[in-house]
Order: sequence, then structure tokens, then C-alpha cells
Amino acid sequence: MKRLPLHSRVLNLASVLTLLSLLFVSSSYAGSLKVSRVTDGDTLTVRDGRAEKTIRLVGIDAPEVSHKKRKPSQPFAQAATKHIAGMVLNKNVEIKEYGQDRYGRVLAVVFLDGKNVNLEMVKAGYAEVYRGTPAPGFDSAPYWKAEEEAKAAKKGIWAQGEKYLSPREWRRVNSGK
Repeated sequence: MKRLPLHSRVLNLASVLTLLSLLFVSSSYAGSLKVSRVTDGDTLTVRDGRAEKTIRLVGIDAPEVSHKKRKPSQPFAQAATKHIAGMVLNKNVEIKEYGQDRYGRVLAVVFLDGKNVNLEMVKAGYAEVYRGTPAPGFDSAPYWKAEEEAKAAKKGIWAQGEKYLSPREWRRVNSGK
């Protein structure tokens, strides 16, 4: 068997080491994400020690927080924000990504100690299932079941009964257009 020249063996070794380092970085990356900010009930910022990413919790839509002075937030917006902050703020989480939204945010399911935070928001009545086009590969079936149960128990947003307005509809009505 013919042996490769030294420079070819060095290049092959460098390629293998590069590949292994990339695999190591990507597999450990998810475990080292720390939630540094909670914007609202379905948006947060994570830090991996080097960079920040804005995460939009895929599959859910939480009540809207107003970012304008003298404009009220949607009912339960503050409660939803406090609920998720209590779960994840300053804690290490893992994420499963489903691409990006039109604003460049990472669409992801967030996990804390193996628990699906997105699904927990729906179960607690602080978010509904996202009504738009679902992210490719995302299974919303457990979310719809959780929403039905939260609605039947009148948890969180569902306590409003007939007065409830979905976040999507609230954005449309309050966009000023």
C-alpha cells in the first residue's frame, strides 16, 4: 500500500480535527445557552458566552406587550412575560431550531431541564397555538391539545371568555393602520 506524502497526511489530519471541533462546538452549543433577557411571553435572548441570539418561541403566540408610551399592552401580556421569565431568566436552556422568522429571530423550542417551555406556556394559559403557517417540521399536535385543556380550565388568557382577542387579531386592531 502506497503511503501519502507528509503534506497530504497533515492536510487530512487538519481536516479531521476541524470537523471534530465543529461537531464538538455544535453539540455543546445548545447546552451552554443562558437566557439573558425576556422581551415578552414568546421572545427571549440567549447568550452562549460569545454572542447573543434572539429566540422566537416557535408554535406559540403570547399576548402582546406594548413598546409604546401610553399604549396599553394586551391583557395578560405582563403575566405571560413574568411567567416565562420566572421559568428561564438567567438559566441555561437548550433549543431546537426551526429556522428563522421574517425578522431574523431564531424560531425554536426552548427546553429547561428537558421540559418544553413553549408547551408549558400554552398549558399555563399564557399563550395560544400560533395561527399562522407552521414552521417546517414542527409538530403542533401536542400544543393544540394543551390549548384545549387550558381553555376548558379557563386558565390565563382563557379566563377572558368572549372578551378574549388573539394576539394576531390584537396586533391587527392596534397597528394603527
